[in-house]
Amino acid sequence: MYFNLGAACTATLLAIVSPVHAADSVAYKDPETGFTFAQFNAQYVIGKYITYRIATPSNVAAGTPYDAVVQVAAPVDVGWTGLAWGGYMTYNPLTVAWQNGNSATVSSRYATAHQAPSIYNGASYTLLKKGTHVNSTYWQYTAKCTGCTAFTGSGNRNVTLNPTGENRVAFAYSRSKPSNPSSSGSAISVHDVTASWTVDFGSAANANFAELVQKNA
Repeated sequence: MYFNLGAACTATLLAIVSPVHAADSVAYKDPETGFTFAQFNAQYVIGKYITYRIATPSNVAAGTPYDAVVQVAAPVDVGWTGLAWGGYMTYNPLTVAWQNGNSATVSSRYATAHQAPSIYNGASYTLLKKGTHVNSTYWQYTAKCTGCTAFTGSGNRNVTLNPTGENRVAFAYSRSKPSNPSSSGSAISVHDVTASWTVDFGSAANANFAELVQKNA
């Protein structure tokens, strides 16, 4: 998987990436899981979107690592989708996921160069049963991540995402499905589209975060 742009998709990106960079997240209360998320609809082809949602606990002290819940809803023609927590391909946790039958597989990855990222043990995921499902048009997963909001960035910098303010994140999409959908270590193809946006973690705070995680497990 490569988050850098290849020549084959440059023309497509020129048409759709610019408005993505100018957009911001909005608050969304999910009636199914009860989480309040910061939501963004990322356009991956003209007129089609992948929805990214992030929920956080409230009352997190600045500079303190904290768990987050990520929810992604993607049309069934999406082969795999990735979320870069630091806003770039390299030196930040990458949440890569794809449809796996009636569920989804979530894979933890990390890259130090513009090449296929490696499995990353610094972040772990708990797939939540409620909020993870597939139908004839969409697949969706909801997962708690431990290790996504604090990580070692470039130059060995310690990075902690602002729990009450804005953070830059990015997404990647490929139309090609992984070679082994049931394995979190499956090989995946080069992405077709990537872009970034600013997400307001302040609008994603949940006072009952731990309770909701347990309720939806």
